[in-house]
Amino acid sequence: MSNIETIVIIGAGQAGASAILELRGSKFEGKIILIGDEAHLPYERPPLSKDVILKPDETKVEILSEEKLAALGVEHIRGNGAVKINPEAKTVELQKGDVIAYDKLLLATGGAARRLPNFDALGQHVYTLRNLEDSQALVPVLQAGQRIVLIGGGVIGLELASSARFKDCQVTVIEMGPMVMGRSSPRILSEFLLAQQRLAGVDVRLSSSIAGCRLEQNPQGEEVVISLEGGEELRADAVIYGIGIVPNAQLAAEAGLAVDVAIQVNEHGQTSNPDIYAAGDVATQLRADGQYRRVETWENANLQAGIFARHIMGIQHPAPNPAWFWTDQLDINYQFAGDMAAEEWIVRGEIQPEQRAASSFVLFGVTDGIIVGGITVNAAKEMRHLKKMIAKQAVFEAEKHLDLSLDLRKAA
Repeated sequence: MSNIETIVIIGAGQAGASAILELRGSKFEGKIILIGDEAHLPYERPPLSKDVILKPDETKVEILSEEKLAALGVEHIRGNGAVKINPEAKTVELQKGDVIAYDKLLLATGGAARRLPNFDALGQHVYTLRNLEDSQALVPVLQAGQRIVLIGGGVIGLELASSARFKDCQVTVIEMGPMVMGRSSPRILSEFLLAQQRLAGVDVRLSSSIAGCRLEQNPQGEEVVISLEGGEELRADAVIYGIGIVPNAQLAAEAGLAVDVAIQVNEHGQTSNPDIYAAGDVATQLRADGQYRRVETWENANLQAGIFARHIMGIQHPAPNPAWFWTDQLDINYQFAGDMAAEEWIVRGEIQPEQRAASSFVLFGVTDGIIVGGITVNAAKEMRHLKKMIAKQAVFEAEKHLDLSLDLRKAA
């Protein structure tokens, strides 16, 4: 630890900011340099699809203010991103020619929106959502009566559909798969999510493929015309697509680090170079089962940042908690923990898809009789108890876990 004088962090997002707090919280007294290609202070991304659009004047997304960064003794380089890493010299080259030396380096460069070139070629009226400018650009677009087509029925697509409906837009969601949130949700919840969107007036098209797109003139100006494989045409004032991200791993690949889709890191967050670490959306981490997996959640960015800081400081990692994430859609809070691929899902309470925003229930994910996953719907206070059950591999007992007269806390 005594020979670590300078830690450089590339990426001023959630993972980078969290790493700073963890390092200082663990009493690292050396120099920390935070490098970001954006002009902003570190900010959170979850509000970008919701509050930044719905309440732009009231919403604050900063994680670390200038005053806080100064108090933490952090040198923050803004709008001057890294363009090259030299692992042998242990230096980072920046866009404007600066060369920064490091003892340890953290790559927290996140990801970029996966592109749809045929839509990008249209130029105007087509949007994605990945950063603060993207979100701010949508504020004047999502106005009452506007015809909005969203491509992608994942978390971002459904959150944006919710925001657009709150702004009284006409909303259509096009999803290639047979389910909404199919990558992160079991079918029983996906069906509830779909019902809620449709009750709110969202036209959700499942198992739909796009054949083409073009711009056409109309009496009000221009519109985007989307052709579906079946021959139907949809007309929109604006198109927003969200079909996943591409990890920003190019810096690492050019530096000779091990990269598959993302930057491969071990259980300590180290890349194939022991002095370089990675965390957040850009990292695919070696898990206990021997497989590399990448997790795109707010919590995972914080967890991996903590792993990095503790390893730097020689502090033992705590036992991992079950993976957790959340989404807010149409005034409904959904929280997920553990394995979403559980063999069966059992309902505590009653699913009432026809009662928009009023339904409240818990789902237990069970495999071989063991609770391996949990979902709360408008029941956030129960998530802590579900996490405990998952962590200790509790046996599912229907008479206890499904009895609404019994406090779930006592069953955890």
